[in-house]
Amino acid sequence: QVQVVESGGQLVQAGGSLRLSCAASGRSFSRYAVGWFRQAPGKEREFVATISRSGEITDYADFLKGRFTISRDNDKNTVFLQMNSLKPEDTGVYYCAARTEIFTRTLGGTAPANYDYWGQGTQVTVSS
Repeated sequence: QVQVVESGGQLVQAGGSLRLSCAASGRSFSRYAVGWFRQAPGKEREFVATISRSGEITDYADFLKGRFTISRDNDKNTVFLQMNSLKPEDTGVYYCAARTEIFTRTLGGTAPANYDYWGQGTQVTVSS
């Protein structure tokens, strides 16, 4: 199947930027749509962004659209989440998840249950 590992999370000041990486191993990563989710300590896991197998189609949570950008490089088996203009409310553990897809232009959806394989998460902390 596929295994994914997130990296890049760290402490950053409000207004700063980070780029998270999701590195995959196993079956070809191009067979999977990929999503990013995040979870604060006292909150439910929430959808952040998703990208199709081809990388041509993306979708974002309304609360962060325009600040975050999801992209992928299938030759490197990696998906990225570029995070700009970070706010304290962006703090949380960020998870990468992969979903098997037949079609190259299909998104993974916004529900965690739609995804088959999950990483361990990477901590992002945004200070005021």
